[in-house]
Amino acid sequence: MAVPPAVAVVGLTATGKTEWGLRLAESLNGEVIGADSRQVYRRLQIGTAKPTDQERARVPHHVVDQVEPNEQYHLAGYVRDARAALQDLAARAKRPIVVGGSGQYVWALLEGWSVPEVEPDIPFRVEMTALARQRGPDFLHERLAEIDPVAAERIEPNNSRRVIRALEVWRGTGRPISDWYDTREPLDAIILAPQYDLAQLDLRIDARVDCMFEAGLVAEVQGLLDGGLAADAPGLQSIGYRQVVPHCNGESTLAQAIEATKLATRQLARSQAKWFRRSDPRIEWCADLEQARSLIDERRSQSGGPAR
Repeated sequence: MAVPPAVAVVGLTATGKTEWGLRLAESLNGEVIGADSRQVYRRLQIGTAKPTDQERARVPHHVVDQVEPNEQYHLAGYVRDARAALQDLAARAKRPIVVGGSGQYVWALLEGWSVPEVEPDIPFRVEMTALARQRGPDFLHERLAEIDPVAAERIEPNNSRRVIRALEVWRGTGRPISDWYDTREPLDAIILAPQYDLAQLDLRIDARVDCMFEAGLVAEVQGLLDGGLAADAPGLQSIGYRQVVPHCNGESTLAQAIEATKLATRQLARSQAKWFRRSDPRIEWCADLEQARSLIDERRSQSGGPAR
């Protein structure tokens, strides 16, 4: 019997990926593998739009709540954890439903990247971050281009975090990070994405941010700080949390925190659009879930796979 391909629901924030993933998992005997770099942090619920307890009771989720907010979590760890989840689902004859909008996580898993296991060098990162602030992000990007032009081509100059990581890998291994870009074992997957209109998406983002604050985002952040979590903890660098911390410290108003969160989320959506391009032939952009289901059925009939 043919093994059905995985299903990946990817794309921009606030386009409905979570609900699509849940409903597809329920109808396809599947379980969700998260591909979200923020949902890996425990105790960060509201601001990460993490699946609720009720949703996780409907469908098991993997690679969610992996580490505490004061811990670092990197691409290599994600690939390791996601592949372990894939093996677990295969052993139980469950269909993987990959859901998320963190482009690097998504493509590392789907394309089968081999990712270097290089521990973070915190002093080096602090030094490079200070250098980027002093000289500008282009300075670090030019340094990367000298040692690894392939990586420099893929990484935007203003994405200082990824530029610094690439420099860190080269420093720690003597090999450019692009050496690990070659695919190893691409995952057989149908890649779906909800269609969107950017102007309408901005309205959806604003509404979702308002709902997060109404649901208690400030109290969630204050509770983390009161519990001893440092303001510069990795988890608190997530959108929403990063904007609320100054408000909790009396450095901004609530209105300023809300507007800053909306702006940062809109910027995130535009960044995600570079990872998930409308012109990418691998991605099936779907108007609704029924169209997505039809594409899955069409793929099944072409491969002669089992009925869902």
